[in-house]
Amino acid sequence: MTVTRLSIAFIPLTDAAPIIAAEEMGFAREEGLAFDLVRAPSWSSLRDMLAFGSVEAAHLLSPVPVAMALGLGGVASPISALMVLSVNGTVVGVSRPLAQAMATSGYEFDFSDPARAGKAIIAASKGRLRIGVPFPFSMQAELLYYWLSASGLPAPQGVEIKTVPPPLMADALAADEIDAFCVGEPWGSKSVEAGTGELLLPGRAIWSAAPEKVLAVRTDWARAEPDLTGRLMRAVWKACRWLGTGGAETTAAEMLARPDYLDLDPHIIDRALTGRLMINARGDTRDCPGFVEFHKGAANFPWKSQGAWIARQMAARLGLDRGGVGDPARAAFRTDIYRRALATSGAILPGASEKIEGGIAEGTAVATQSGRLILAENRFFDGQVFDPTAQD
Repeated sequence: MTVTRLSIAFIPLTDAAPIIAAEEMGFAREEGLAFDLVRAPSWSSLRDMLAFGSVEAAHLLSPVPVAMALGLGGVASPISALMVLSVNGTVVGVSRPLAQAMATSGYEFDFSDPARAGKAIIAASKGRLRIGVPFPFSMQAELLYYWLSASGLPAPQGVEIKTVPPPLMADALAADEIDAFCVGEPWGSKSVEAGTGELLLPGRAIWSAAPEKVLAVRTDWARAEPDLTGRLMRAVWKACRWLGTGGAETTAAEMLARPDYLDLDPHIIDRALTGRLMINARGDTRDCPGFVEFHKGAANFPWKSQGAWIARQMAARLGLDRGGVGDPARAAFRTDIYRRALATSGAILPGASEKIEGGIAEGTAVATQSGRLILAENRFFDGQVFDPTAQD
């Protein structure tokens, strides 16, 4: 078999598991591919590597293709989100001094109530709250802005947002550069291990169906290489299925722990994969079912309504014309390529390409092209609903 090599950039995070597993577990080879996995030091460097052709594909923050479609961030290369790699998988954490102040005021770290947590963090903050996020255009930033604004603290106007690469978040807490953060695992847990932070909320408590990372390529590359694009997607989709069907957690944690990938104790990585997180240095733990999802409930489908919601949030805070952002954002989420590439893979394809975001209280059956699909819970913590057809 002739093997084609593809270079794929990633940030050392638990949710890079699909592209790492695709290579390590042989799914790439099944498609006649070999992945050269390139660990990037920051999201800005990874974005530039992809945009300027240093790599063919990337594990990318879901809002980045939308931002680029809207002309934000200074890099104009059109990027396509081929599929969602992971839903959820982030944590909100606070420094130990802020955690102590919240506890003194009577807040119990239940890890499940964003409304109470929002009021508690605002009340305990002295001065302007400094919050670390991994990139200005990230789901972490969007979740923070949504949560804090709904809790009574206008964001980003009322907070000081600092960009901190995920592996450096614990160091930023230790250096008193930030008071809180929202970051992908395992770096929130790393701050707990280092004794510099405590976990306040899982990201899924704010939005239970937040698309966190996507498999992204340059739009012109996907157009020029349809066969390679399809093979790449099928390899990664098989890895997502392996990760999401249960029983892979220990193997995946040990794989991700290797020096070339996350270079961490596998027990720390395992917390996100199992949804059992240690929230402080005292060893208190919280169970969070569905903390990160790689496959179930059409997790990999790049819903155009997800792109539209991201665009709407960006437009609201940046003063863009809200009526003009929906179509470019939808175009960046490539349901057309997904349907074509995975039509014969066994993937269950939704009948629609958009859905109401925030409108599913529990698992719900939806129409499909074939097979049976149950969409997972999809709720915003404050009960809001986003209907993409009513927003433009």
